[in-house]
Amino acid sequence: MLPALTSWFRRAQRGRVSAAANTAQLTLAMDDTPPPRTADEFLARLRSLGLRDVHTCRLTKNRTVLVSWRHGVLRVHQAFLDAPPAMHRHIALFVSGRTRAERNSARSAIVAYPMPASFARPPRRRLTAPDDQPLAARLAAMHRELNARWFGSTLADVSVVVSRRMRARLGHYAVAAPGAPAQIAISRRHIRRHGWVDAGATLLHEMVHQWQDESGQPVDHGGAFKRKARDVGIPPRAARIVG
Repeated sequence: MLPALTSWFRRAQRGRVSAAANTAQLTLAMDDTPPPRTADEFLARLRSLGLRDVHTCRLTKNRTVLVSWRHGVLRVHQAFLDAPPAMHRHIALFVSGRTRAERNSARSAIVAYPMPASFARPPRRRLTAPDDQPLAARLAAMHRELNARWFGSTLADVSVVVSRRMRARLGHYAVAAPGAPAQIAISRRHIRRHGWVDAGATLLHEMVHQWQDESGQPVDHGGAFKRKARDVGIPPRAARIVG
């Protein structure tokens, strides 16, 4: 039994080495080929790198969502056409990776990709209406208090605005970008309908995202977020419906 198992293990190891060599050869070959110029060419490139279950690729100019897919349709920012083959592999892994760790690693690489200057456009930031300035001032004071209580005043002072356009979301944390500082927005409808206790919990939720951002972690609702949310005494996920 042992010799058979040893033989199987050796064959498996040779298979892994062969697969790794094939991947390396494929990457080297792609370095010598011109970058894809159309959505169809890009889809073919990604399929050669392991993309599965996608039948259509659409190129976008959306700077908020760089890569997304649904019902077999992949949407990718067109700036990635000229990205190196390694970045194309990250996109394929983000969609079709076999493990969460693999997909999260690919996501981090995609988010960190430096967009060419021609595509760099400062994201829009929400503004507080003049009549809502007292609400925003109270939220800013709450931010300072919560920062001192739960984060040792280590978080940066960020703009906290009241949004009248947020109808389905309680709050939102926007990471800093060139020409646009980080910002927290809280729904005005949320404050009016649910009160300051709930609004404070939502603010703290967004501050956990701020903590993720400022400590170099992905801004998501993964394990680090859930642990920190429990540490500061809020549920890991906001469940209340605004509308």
